[in-house]
Amino acid sequence: MSNAMKIIVMAEHEDGLITSATRKTVNCASQISSEVDLLILGNNTDLEEQAIQIDSVSNVLVVQDETFNQQLSAIMAPIISDLTSGYDCLLLPSTTFGRDLAPRVSVLKDVCQITDIMEVLSPRVFKRPIYAGNAIETIEVPDGQMIVATVRPASFKELGTSNQASLSSLEMPNIDLPNHTRFLGVSSEKTERPDLQVASIVISGGRGVGSAENFEILYQLADKLGASVGASRAAVDAGYVSNDMQVGQTGKIISPDLYFAFGISGAIQHVAGIKDSGTIVAINKDPDAPIFEIADIGIVADLFEFIPEFLAKLD
Repeated sequence: MSNAMKIIVMAEHEDGLITSATRKTVNCASQISSEVDLLILGNNTDLEEQAIQIDSVSNVLVVQDETFNQQLSAIMAPIISDLTSGYDCLLLPSTTFGRDLAPRVSVLKDVCQITDIMEVLSPRVFKRPIYAGNAIETIEVPDGQMIVATVRPASFKELGTSNQASLSSLEMPNIDLPNHTRFLGVSSEKTERPDLQVASIVISGGRGVGSAENFEILYQLADKLGASVGASRAAVDAGYVSNDMQVGQTGKIISPDLYFAFGISGAIQHVAGIKDSGTIVAINKDPDAPIFEIADIGIVADLFEFIPEFLAKLD
């Protein structure tokens, strides 16, 4: 543990709530330094109360401005770059939010960005997955160079909220902001099921589900278990579900407590997105499907026979 490094985490928030991925990123930061600052760019004082309670946070720094009613990375990046000038390390969650911001900030800082930290070996040495998770790379950042990195939420536990960190309000930096990007609107599909990236139970379907209509049986099971529904790339490419449900290296990387894979063969790209799951249950009628090699529980069965029986037992 190093006390010398000044480290700051960029908070992600949605609909007035600080995300679970932010608390996981703070966990990573706390393994680098015992003093962790948290930066919030927002226009909602509720965020401050949530932020000061996150364990391991020493100081919460807040800029309240209507500029941040929409989180536009092109506008936020120069502000973040300016506000973090005195820090040795800036961490962001490896979510859509963080992956959009981090490269922009690293360019402004003139440093190489580290992507997907999955383990902290020392304050300047990290592990990250490469080649769809088939290899793990160790990266060392030279002394004196600022670290700008995204943190893989699936690799860190979410911290609790029993803290009382100090709170400081910052002024908007007096810098020229770009005007080439403007907010038009948000289009997102509202669902009653939990968010795929933070759900504790996920039920995914693959090509073996056979059609968009057949996914209905997975939705029934998910609603019974309070689970989220995902899909393999094959199911997305076949048009069974929308691409925001894709789980895997080129989709969402998740770490639920319980993961069900129905009719998924187990391509390495899919496995890369789920291997941090607590328990993996695979149901496939092909006994030689590669998914069985990584499953904790493997069931050779036809999913259209298995799910109705499973539902009946749950009832």
